[in-house]
Amino acid sequence: MLKFLTRFAMIAVLGAGLLTGAHAEDAPDVLIKNATNEIVEILKTDKAIQAGDVKHTQDVIESKVLHYFDFNKMTASAVGREWRSASADQKAQLAKEFQTLLVRSYSNALTQYKNQTVDVKPLKMQASDVEVTVKSEVKQPGAKPVAIDYDLTKTADGWKVYDVYVAGVSLVANYRDTFGQEIKASGIDGLIKSLHEKNAAKVIEKK
Repeated sequence: MLKFLTRFAMIAVLGAGLLTGAHAEDAPDVLIKNATNEIVEILKTDKAIQAGDVKHTQDVIESKVLHYFDFNKMTASAVGREWRSASADQKAQLAKEFQTLLVRSYSNALTQYKNQTVDVKPLKMQASDVEVTVKSEVKQPGAKPVAIDYDLTKTADGWKVYDVYVAGVSLVANYRDTFGQEIKASGIDGLIKSLHEKNAAKVIEKK
């Protein structure tokens, strides 16, 4: 269920940076709202995405969107307390492999977009806030709306997404148990190897 719903969560953030309507310096809810409008339009008009071209969708995400995510923060949260004991090289490898895993998963999911719409709720925040949650609802024809919340952090490069909640379930936390088991069984290097193998398998599957 989470895997099915998470593709809708990406609609509101994958548009950021595709056109001039969304900028990292925008207020968090404005960025998400503008990004939503952009990506929905692209999903409706991009023939390659509509045809299920996962490689093309990956290229769009990797070239236009990754700047709007804080993958180091996402990976640190998913790995948990073991992140602190990892070396700088291990952290870099973990973030790279986790990013690749997410991009490939959502590239496949976005090719299945079917006329969902996203309603982004206005955000009340203080000027001093450095972390906020933007709430939204994904409306699906013939089904109940699904709550999608975005945790964003303010960085030197603007607001970035570091977690997504689908119907109250954290995307990052969804990986935490699995990562913890991998680390307990074979350490940080074992987790890196496992993620690398999963990513390599996904490439083979698409050939």
